[in-house]
Amino acid sequence: VLFIYSSGQKLCKTIFPSSQLSESVITKSKKTLARPGVKNIVLVEGVRTPFLLSGTTYADLMPHDLARAALQGLLHKTGIPKDAVDYIIYGTVIQEVKTSNVAREAALGAGFSDKIPAHTVTMACISSNQAMTSAVGLIAAGQCDAVVAGGVEFMSDVPIRHSRKMRKTMLSLNRAKTLGQRLSLIGSIRLAHLSPELPAVAEFSTAETMGHSADRLAAAFGVSRVEQDEFALRSHTLAKKAQDNGLLQDVISFKVPNRDIVSKDNGIRPSSMEQMAKLKPAFIKPHGTVTAANSSFLTDGASAVLIMSEEKALAMGYKPKAYLRDFVYVSQDPKDQLLLGPTYGTPKVLERAGLSMSDIDVFEFHEAFAGQIMANLKAMDSDWFAADVHGKEIKGKDSCWSKFNLWGGSLSLGHPFGATGCRLVTTVAHRLQKEGGQYGLVAACAAGGQGHAMVIEAYPQ
Repeated sequence: VLFIYSSGQKLCKTIFPSSQLSESVITKSKKTLARPGVKNIVLVEGVRTPFLLSGTTYADLMPHDLARAALQGLLHKTGIPKDAVDYIIYGTVIQEVKTSNVAREAALGAGFSDKIPAHTVTMACISSNQAMTSAVGLIAAGQCDAVVAGGVEFMSDVPIRHSRKMRKTMLSLNRAKTLGQRLSLIGSIRLAHLSPELPAVAEFSTAETMGHSADRLAAAFGVSRVEQDEFALRSHTLAKKAQDNGLLQDVISFKVPNRDIVSKDNGIRPSSMEQMAKLKPAFIKPHGTVTAANSSFLTDGASAVLIMSEEKALAMGYKPKAYLRDFVYVSQDPKDQLLLGPTYGTPKVLERAGLSMSDIDVFEFHEAFAGQIMANLKAMDSDWFAADVHGKEIKGKDSCWSKFNLWGGSLSLGHPFGATGCRLVTTVAHRLQKEGGQYGLVAACAAGGQGHAMVIEAYPQ
């Protein structure tokens, strides 16, 4: 179904977009967000490996293998000389101890000049968002002209540690100077010392898993199990249509050593409401509403984007995809407001940009849980919540539903923690080109009660 808005000269989609939309698109003509004396910073290109369910085809790799593949894909797609990049920044959450600065290891493996500095950042699910905005800061400050940012997460193999007592004993053994000291330490080891410490997706400050927080947030805003399942089904259905119609242009093919060539995300699985209703609660039992079907799944994957000053990009012959404009980071109570980052970040970034919700043509929000998305939209729609938190009203679902995550999201495409931010920004740029919009909004929640929001402006076509 197409709705034609004569005032904006825009063909805008409802929930199910057609692959033929671009042939009829007339790009909106609004004011630009460029500011006098402020450097224009552009997204030149973005790529990602296919996002795969953990424990599948990528299972025998390491994180830097995926990051290297994304970097090589970016090099191939842009043709940028390997020594023309000034800096490389990667985001990740669960670090492989052998490659703690995965940005540097992946860059060297991808063949970038060893003279290019690289560092790794971590900010939970907005780690690659932080990588990108750090790149923006370097360019805005005049330190760099071209920066590669990205993210990687590898949940197929996470660090599992010995217990603390066992670690202390082993370190003491390493320092022991006599046989007697060594035998005494070995004799002190008890069976309980051998129990491993397993990593958990839980808040250190509250000891609560994110799933528990999602369940409580959904209950607080009256999000039903049916609403959550409907949204999850929507995400998978839209992702499958986008994949089948070739809209996921950022996905590159990757030859996995000793395995097949991977060219598609493998977590996209449209189901039915009847099948989803059969699943039991995953976190709060037996009355919770968050299930495996309406939650994002553990995912392996990597992403990379090329960010440049507009002047440098044009001088090198590139046609940028979008301008990276205003952005904000927010933080709130990690207990009761853990996943409300989009609600807090969205009005702040819109105010910085001088825009309203109705000005935004493309919305891409990170889908940690269906309940989290619906709770954020209901929070934005709530007069009392908006007035209490922001001091003004901001409407969520009513303003954005027909423009919201139309190519699927983290629930269906997958969510490699450190890599999702680049996917969101690249998707906004591609959707703006495809749909003829001018402004896009990215928003995401993250562990620790933090969040990020960014406004992206289409580059003139």
